Amino acid sequence: MTASKLQEESLDRLFEAILELENIEECYRFFEDLCTVAELKALGQRLEVAKMLEQDCTYINIAEETGASPATISRVKRSLNYGADGYKLLLQRLREKKKSR
Repeated sequence: MTASKLQEESLDRLFEAILELENIEECYRFFEDLCTVAELKALGQRLEVAKMLEQDCTYINIAEETGASPATISRVKRSLNYGADGYKLLLQRLREKKKSR
């Protein structure tokens, strides 16, 4: 795996800390301290947009369902098509986890 263009020590420490979280409650506690409510909602929205794009939903439908702007939808689509495959990796793992329940 190649290193991210963003890789630096402070981000390594952040991601290592995130990997130490054990459940959703701990995630809420940490991320509420780390981010503003608006930032967290934006992150959640982007993940939902990515999920809907993978399901071939239209921009109009995605905007209506999520409240995302066309610019946000386009940015997420660009990441899905040309990014580091982070969305794809996570969405696949979430699908697999849902199937195994």
